[in-house]
Amino acid sequence: MSASHPYAQPMLRDNALQGKTIVVTGGGTGLGRAMTTYFLQLGANVVISSRKLEVLEKTAEELRQQTGNQGVLAVQCDVRKYDEVEALLRKTVETFGRVDVLLNNAAGNFISPTERLSHKAFDVIVDIVLKGSYNCTLAFGKHWIAEKQPGTILNIVTTYASVGSAFVVPSAAAKAGVLALTRSLAVEWAKYGIRSNAIAPGPFPTEGAWSRLFPEPLASKLDPAASVPLKRVGNHQELANLAAYLVSDFSAYMNGEVVTLDGGEWLNGAGEFNKLELLTPDMWDHIEKTMRR
Repeated sequence: MSASHPYAQPMLRDNALQGKTIVVTGGGTGLGRAMTTYFLQLGANVVISSRKLEVLEKTAEELRQQTGNQGVLAVQCDVRKYDEVEALLRKTVETFGRVDVLLNNAAGNFISPTERLSHKAFDVIVDIVLKGSYNCTLAFGKHWIAEKQPGTILNIVTTYASVGSAFVVPSAAAKAGVLALTRSLAVEWAKYGIRSNAIAPGPFPTEGAWSRLFPEPLASKLDPAASVPLKRVGNHQELANLAAYLVSDFSAYMNGEVVTLDGGEWLNGAGEFNKLELLTPDMWDHIEKTMRR
């Protein structure tokens, strides 16, 4: 997608995140990397974490060269393990002196009929998505409360978190939990100056996640843009723009909000008669005549 499109342009003013330290779980690849890149361009310090240190280190070096911002730190962390999350928090504060934002982005997902899943398959997804998010949220939240410091939590959920979806049931259940976490803590922790919001992205193709969700022969049969009323998939910069706004002070009054960024896709799937989009003008003429009778 060409960077000349307005929606592929950066949105916030230069240095809008100067002085902020942001931790991005799953920050080494895909959408996490796209958001991290923009945070760095806006002057933030960013800590990226995942289980694979080699991938992280490589990404961190590439981002330093790409953005000119040296304030990127790679920390190996399995968000399913609370002691590793605490170590991530400690390393962040030791390096940058403070932490301002937690972005719960680490996720896992695959498609399968539910009756084919083992209980362990459920564990894998729910542990990364839900347990990982509440482990990080709890550790960082307790730190901010103890330090009497405001903080911002941004969770990446899905459009089916509120309505569920067949064939991705572990993910739907886990993301629904993260959605509840977002809204519940927005109320409970506001008194500590901690805001909690979420983004529900629609189709934003990435190498890793996309190939697991749309393996061949599915990929060639299913056009992800076909169900989007705008007839295109998302550009990574569009998601990065929204994320940057939500972690910035410009969104200081936004709390407990879930912003859907999907070109209208989930509403298209939700409407009972939306499939009538497929009818031709001739068909409509015929229907009109029939109804007039």
